[in-house]
Amino acid sequence: MISKTENEIKNLRTGGKLLARVLRELSAMVEPGITTASLDIAAEKIIREGGGVPAFLNYLPEGGAYPFPATLCISLNDEVVHGIPSTERVLKNGDMISLDLGLSYNGYFVDSARTLCVGEGDATAQKLIEATKEATMAGIKAARVGNRVGDIGAAIEEVAKKYHFEVVEDLGGHAVGKEVHETPYIPNEGVPGTGPKLQEGLVIAIEPMLAEGKGAITLMEDEWTYRMRDKKRCAHVEHTIIITKKGPEILTA
Repeated sequence: MISKTENEIKNLRTGGKLLARVLRELSAMVEPGITTASLDIAAEKIIREGGGVPAFLNYLPEGGAYPFPATLCISLNDEVVHGIPSTERVLKNGDMISLDLGLSYNGYFVDSARTLCVGEGDATAQKLIEATKEATMAGIKAARVGNRVGDIGAAIEEVAKKYHFEVVEDLGGHAVGKEVHETPYIPNEGVPGTGPKLQEGLVIAIEPMLAEGKGAITLMEDEWTYRMRDKKRCAHVEHTIIITKKGPEILTA
């Protein structure tokens, strides 16, 4: 989706600020003993009070088995994305938790994710999270007019290699705007100078996922949650940006 009008950009910026606020408030709630369902309830409440609409609740992608039953995707430890909140899932000290959330504001979608430790995280967990944050910023920096999708993936992959982590296979970012997922697909690895050219006004969600083990994933029995096949931990960080003449603008900062 190419956003060109001031009104479109205004709605995306407003939605991005709301989404960033929701994730900040949810992050402050994360502590041992809280259920993932309580985080989900809070996410929907804050989004609606802010004038937004949850993007993932009842979302059914092409080929999906059933609509996603929650507002917030919560993935723990070796789970990568699309974890379903539950009253039976209680956070424990040392868990790694990914909060992945999308919303629409006046019909325009934004998407963001962050990973953090519950209570006290070990040194490897902290390193993995910081590396994934750095990979996200490297990918964003490469998202400039005239560059290509492969430049984003190459920048992310370079950071993963620097810290000796693996890029999670088969998952990546995407354009966003008038739909939850739009083209082009934004892989987290690639060859510089390849792929679709990045244009002014393109809105994309850049979302590196890095793993401490190998990169292979598997789909769990709930038909939504992806987890690492080797059961090693992973981290997920995501921002929605708009590509401008002056460079990438982070809408969900």
